[in-house]
Amino acid sequence: MKPVSARPILTSSADEAWPDDASPYATINDPHRSDIANVTRRLLILFALVAGLVVACGLTYSIAWQSGIDHLRRNAAVRVDRTTSALKSTLERYESLPYLLAEHPIVQDALVNPTPVNVERANLYLEDLNRHARATVTYIIPLNGFCVAASNWRGPGSFIGAGYQFRPYFLDAVKGGVGRFFGIGTISQAPGYYISQPVRREGKIVGVAVVKLDLEWFQGADASEPLVVTDDHGVIFLSSVPAWKYHTIRPLSGPVADSIYQARQYAQQPIAPLPVSIERTLEGNAQIVRIGGGRYAPRYLASRRGMGEPDWHLITMSPVDPVDADARKATIVTGFGYVSLVLLAFYWRMRRARVREVMRSRALLQKAYAELNRRVAERTADLSQANEQLQKEVAERTRAEQELRAAHDELIQASKLAALGQMAAGITHELNQPLAALRGFSDNTRVLLERGDQASARENLEAIAALTERMGKITNQLKLFVGRARPRSARAPIVRALRNVVALLQKRLQGVEVDFALLDADSGTRTPLSLADDHPELVAHCDDLRLEQVLINLLGNALDATADVHPPRISIEIEVADANLSIAVSDNGPGIADDVLPRLFEPFFTTKEMGQGLGLGLAISSSIARDCGGSLVARNAPRGGALFVLTLRRARVQTSHTTDPLTTGS
Repeated sequence: MKPVSARPILTSSADEAWPDDASPYATINDPHRSDIANVTRRLLILFALVAGLVVACGLTYSIAWQSGIDHLRRNAAVRVDRTTSALKSTLERYESLPYLLAEHPIVQDALVNPTPVNVERANLYLEDLNRHARATVTYIIPLNGFCVAASNWRGPGSFIGAGYQFRPYFLDAVKGGVGRFFGIGTISQAPGYYISQPVRREGKIVGVAVVKLDLEWFQGADASEPLVVTDDHGVIFLSSVPAWKYHTIRPLSGPVADSIYQARQYAQQPIAPLPVSIERTLEGNAQIVRIGGGRYAPRYLASRRGMGEPDWHLITMSPVDPVDADARKATIVTGFGYVSLVLLAFYWRMRRARVREVMRSRALLQKAYAELNRRVAERTADLSQANEQLQKEVAERTRAEQELRAAHDELIQASKLAALGQMAAGITHELNQPLAALRGFSDNTRVLLERGDQASARENLEAIAALTERMGKITNQLKLFVGRARPRSARAPIVRALRNVVALLQKRLQGVEVDFALLDADSGTRTPLSLADDHPELVAHCDDLRLEQVLINLLGNALDATADVHPPRISIEIEVADANLSIAVSDNGPGIADDVLPRLFEPFFTTKEMGQGLGLGLAISSSIARDCGGSLVARNAPRGGALFVLTLRRARVQTSHTTDPLTTGS
């Protein structure tokens, strides 16, 4: 019987024949059942891998932790034995000192007959003995319990006169035994170990000899691996962790607590149990304990050793956290190694599947190539259309650029014409003052010639020649302004420039009070200035004619501002600093309006009436100041009126004995 033609996935190829006794429907696979089987198989593999990872990590952690604990226990045993030996050696070194002290006749005499002489001898002897033995304190106590002599008899905390009837070491020695006791001192409040021996005279006990030792060196041990010493009641009295001192490792019974309190062993310190919980007991008298409450309390490996006599126990605490950390690291390494091996196996399997996938992808790639060629053709058509549009835009932008260049050329031509107008207006403005002076000198010369005063007429003619030369220089400087030429490295004396300007404006200055002053910028000292003195040290980096041009503008504006003021007053102040020279010109005029001040240095801006000014004086002056590396600012003076400050770089000069007051320098 043949299988039906319209069937799902078959388990055999089309060429195979069905067995005679087989049903055709038994050979048809259910796709859902196949997917469930694949998922189940993958889950089982994943479960097995996870189980293997857990087993490997658990074994690694157990072995690494046990190995670390064994190593830590061996090191702790060596450490506790070494520390116990050192502590016992310290105690045994002083064990015989009280006995030798009790046999000395000076000690016996002081106890039998405590006269001042005997007590003083005993104090000196005890002091010398304590110094050579390097003990903390050495002292003797008669049978009444009050100390009569001590090695610290000179100090403020002397034990002499203190009562020790309640101390166990005193009671043990009075009974004829050896007293050993650790406690806090009643006088010094310092903990120490006390060793006592009975003092006998003629076979009769007459007192007690005591040596106190300071064991605080023990507390300087490494706090990361704590060391503690407990007494016979389990009270911690020595610890490298200060917070653990005077705690118990087990609860105290009522009688034991009362005896500790009555003996003032720990100076009435509250004795509370140390929060210790035992997690595990190991061989070799070692335990893993957790100190403190909470889940994150530190864990230690505790090793205990008994000291015999006295009945003390020394316990070392080695932290278990490093062992846990090493075990975790080993577990992590094992886990990573296991995962790496699994990933390597998966990689090998996936690589085989990838090879099969590459073979299948080649067929799909050929189909994709055909689709790509079709899309490339479509994209090429789009790009061709975009290219045509771009060429049109380029042509339009080229035409706009040509129009922009033509407009720019026209603007340059207009700028040249404006500059030419400014230069012509500037020449007219700057030559007004010299022309007025020439007119005055020529009138005077005519009068002097009529009078026959040839000498005075000659002087006026020389002044007229100088003014014409100055007018030529003014036109040259205005050409520099128009061309924005940088000034040469010239220097101009400030006082001489002021003197020339005052001489030029002498006629306008008649009836005006002009005040000249010098101001020291460092000290603030203000002194009057005489223009008759040259002051060769006041030299600025500026051409002398350009400086006079700026000063003429500033002083002329001040004269215009005070024309309607009575009495008119102008102040010129030179502020001298190490690097700069500032010339401040102020007047008592109406000042500068707030809306005018921002536009004051703009070309062709003026507040004067038509025909009295072109608005170029301050613009030219500001340009000169900038070219010289300085500045020109304007503001209203605090006392009223306008204030203009010209700041220039100061030139360094040296005064010599020659006729020229200026020498080269900077």
